[in-house]
Order: sequence, then C-alpha cells, then structure tokens
Amino acid sequence: MKLLTMQLSYQDPFKPVDNSQMLAQMTSMSTNDGINKLTAQMTGLNSIMTSSQALQASALVGQSVLTAGNSGALEQGGQVSGVIAAGDKASGIKVQVENERGELVREFVLNGELKGNVPFTWDGKMTNGELAPSGKYTFKSIGTVNEQKQALPALAYANVESVTLGTATSPTLVKLKGVGSVYLSDILEIAGSNSNSSTPSKGPA
Repeated sequence: MKLLTMQLSYQDPFKPVDNSQMLAQMTSMSTNDGINKLTAQMTGLNSIMTSSQALQASALVGQSVLTAGNSGALEQGGQVSGVIAAGDKASGIKVQVENERGELVREFVLNGELKGNVPFTWDGKMTNGELAPSGKYTFKSIGTVNEQKQALPALAYANVESVTLGTATSPTLVKLKGVGSVYLSDILEIAGSNSNSSTPSKGPA
C-alpha cells in the first residue's frame, strides 16, 4: 500500500501511467527497498562481528602466542620456546638459533624419531655457555626425513604487547614484543601469559 501511494503521488494526473508500467515501477521500488534493508542489516552484522573480534583480540594482550613466524624475543635471563613441524616422521632434528645479524649463536639436537609438532625450548645461552643478550632471535631447523636432510618449519612463541583493531578494509594487527606486528589470522595457538617468553612445554636446550 505504501508503494502504491508513493507511486500515485509521483504521477501526472493528466498523463496516468498504464497498469503494466506502474507494476514494473512498483516492483523496481520494492526491490530497491529490499536491497537497502539487506545492506543495512549486513552493515549491522559486520559491526557486531567486528566488535566481537575486537573483544577477542584485546584479550590477547599479555598472552604468549605461537605464530607462523620463526622469530622470538629473548629477555635477559629468559628463554624462548617454539615448535618444529616434523611431519610424519623426522630424526636428528637440529635447531639453530641466529641473532639479528644472522650469526649462529647456538644449536642443539632433538634426539630420536619425532613426528607432528615437536616442542623445544632454548635456555637463552650461547654456545660458550654465556647468556645471550636480549633481542630478537630467529630459529631454523634441519632434520632427516626418508634418509635425506631437509629443512623443517620452525615456529616461535612471542608475547603480545598490543593490538591494533582492524576496520572493514584493514585486518587486525597484533604487535609481538621484540618481534614486530603480525596479522591476527597468523596466530596459531594461545599458550597463556608469561613475564619473559612463553614456555608452554619443555624440550632440549
């Protein structure tokens, strides 16, 4: 009825529109009105989803998380944990620790035949037994798979320092202490809170 009243109000009384044309115009108006309402509903839904994501993201501050990156931050006297993706089976996994200049400061071996996500913890010491200075360190890994040496993915835990909430056109960014920013979608696991670096599980150092 509202559409009919609106349509009649726009007509020239001396040049009435025929029924078929009026029906087409009313259908068009009805469709546009429906699209506008749907757009408004989707905008509201996106707002709710964004708010929910923001709430979840803000709860990450102070937590230790595992990301798709292989760098972690060492605080003086602390340690850094991570995970080696060994796949179906790998043996003699060697973990290498490099500083920001790409220099090898420590390496250690995870003995035995291992599979899946293999946890490790670096105790923060260099090859000479001295404590490594605080800073950003990168982890690399090599293992034997099917009797051949090959690189294995190394992932590191890091502490969440802050969160920059995203918008409709930009994703939410998570700033990792001493490491840098990553996308929220890059976070693979939340390990919990830790004052230095995450140590969700123990491993050879």
